Amino acid sequence: MHEPPLILAVDDVAENLEIVVVRLEAHGYRIVTAGDGEEGLARARALKPDLILLDIMMPKLDGVSVLKLLKADESLGFIPVILLTAKADRTDVVAGLDAGADDYLTKPFDQAALVARVRSMLRIKSLHDLTQAQAEKLAEQTRELAAFNATLEARVAAQVGEIERMSRLKRFLSPQIADVVAASGEAQSLLESHRREVSVLFCDLRGFTAFTESAEPEEVMRVLKDYHETLGAIIDRYEATLERFAGDGMLVLLNDPLPCERHVERAVLMALDMMAAIRARAAAWRKLGHELGFGIGLACGYATLGRIGFSRRFDYSAVGSVTNLASRLCDEAKSGEILLASRAFHALEEGMFLARPREPMSLKGFRRPVDVFEILGRAEAGEGVA
Repeated sequence: MHEPPLILAVDDVAENLEIVVVRLEAHGYRIVTAGDGEEGLARARALKPDLILLDIMMPKLDGVSVLKLLKADESLGFIPVILLTAKADRTDVVAGLDAGADDYLTKPFDQAALVARVRSMLRIKSLHDLTQAQAEKLAEQTRELAAFNATLEARVAAQVGEIERMSRLKRFLSPQIADVVAASGEAQSLLESHRREVSVLFCDLRGFTAFTESAEPEEVMRVLKDYHETLGAIIDRYEATLERFAGDGMLVLLNDPLPCERHVERAVLMALDMMAAIRARAAAWRKLGHELGFGIGLACGYATLGRIGFSRRFDYSAVGSVTNLASRLCDEAKSGEILLASRAFHALEEGMFLARPREPMSLKGFRRPVDVFEILGRAEAGEGVA
């Protein structure tokens, strides 16, 4: 709606136009006029008035023809039309209403009737414009909602992907490392095959086979749960990578997939904490009648690391003689022993740990005897290799 409302009066009689202008301007409306049908049609298209008062009998283009052209023009939207006719012939009225007119007045018309009809049509126009505006606003909101939903779906998909990625990472890595890897956005590249020096720790329980043969399966599962949770907390604390576990055996890596400084030292400290924790748990298991010990083998060296598996199941694995060496040392370790390969021992800072050399060991899969040290604990001042 224009403010004030804009009314177009179309009539080929100047006196009729003057009457309309005087009477309607007195009520606050703005009036524009046209002297024939063609001029009226042009002004309607140019100005898009809020109401049209249209005479039927005009030269060049009669009112009914103008009306049909107005209603056929989609660019004009809804503009109410009141027909003005000097004839009482119902044929003109019916033809005009059929062509799309909204009301009619017969000339000479009463001033009050004219004003009342104008007000009525302008109310209808105002309501129509309001409805159109609301419809357009609703359409815009619908488009915005659709765009928001599309964005939301993309964000949800991205978040689900991130959760799945984090879930995969946390199967292999400590939570701290998994968070760093996820934040860096390098998960894919870090899990691809690569070669790196790592510290490898292999550990398992002593007497576990005999325990499983004599204990109920539920009791075996309770002990394993306690064992895994105890060691899992230590592995996470040292930001190590659990490469795999099978029953009571665990293979743990340090310095991969993210590098860490002094990884051999960290591995030995982790081994000492593991040994102390399992000693405490073994005392509790002993009270339940379960006699279980714990041994650790530790080595360092280069390995090829990366994701292995197929589409429905992936694992993160280390391949190389260093993993075999750690496993064989674990096999040789008696309950309470931490056996360390010579290369790993010499990578430690001198005097940091109390250790003693062991006789070279002939290990399965190794052609020559392997020099081995047993870690006894952290060294006090002045202590070292016994």
